[in-house]
Amino acid sequence: MYVLLVYDICEKRVNKVLKTSRKYLDWVQNSVFEGEISKANLEKLKSALKRIIKDEEDSIRIYKFRIKDSMDLEILGIDKKGVSDEGIL
Repeated sequence: MYVLLVYDICEKRVNKVLKTSRKYLDWVQNSVFEGEISKANLEKLKSALKRIIKDEEDSIRIYKFRIKDSMDLEILGIDKKGVSDEGIL
């Protein structure tokens, strides 16, 4: 399945969520990840994120698509996918 993950996390936990999400998905923009993922790996990712976040302070939204082609993507401005913290990959 194809997943789009977005989060709004307390600053103290952002780096942990970022590192955990990068293990499974591609970083495409601040607080946004996407990519193909198996059901088993999605469950592992969700389990890892649940151990990091605080339910009363943080929010993570996961949009699931059967295939990437079932969504339309339009980018205005720079496409940050393929850009690392140090510059272009």
